[in-house]
Amino acid sequence: MNQTISIPRTLANRLLTLAQLSPEAEICGLISNDSNKNYRVYPVDNIADDSRCIFEMDPQQQISTFKQIREKQQDLFAIYHSHPNNDAIPSKKDLADSAYTDALNIIISLNTAGVLDMRGYFYKQDKVETVDLVIE
Repeated sequence: MNQTISIPRTLANRLLTLAQLSPEAEICGLISNDSNKNYRVYPVDNIADDSRCIFEMDPQQQISTFKQIREKQQDLFAIYHSHPNNDAIPSKKDLADSAYTDALNIIISLNTAGVLDMRGYFYKQDKVETVDLVIE
């Protein structure tokens, strides 16, 4: 049975807007939250050689973001990225590069005209667990 996770509509809209602002390249970043369900989105530059179909977070920005999350006494909630030309399904590289098994992975696809395709996953030891994302 799939786990269900609710996210606020404002968070979903922010992620979709970020993806739409960069329709030619995968966007990526981190999302934190706290016990009061205050979410914060941290876009991180994609430094991949071919950012049209893969993402690689800028290491310095990623370190800086984790520091900010700790300073705000929040936790890593999710890692997000977009698929400009593919469905919101993790690629082999997405799985191979995953390092945070407790973080939700959100993929936003721009491959569907007029339909929000945002899906959630947990990556556990080369296994993908699909999450039912509910937007409130």
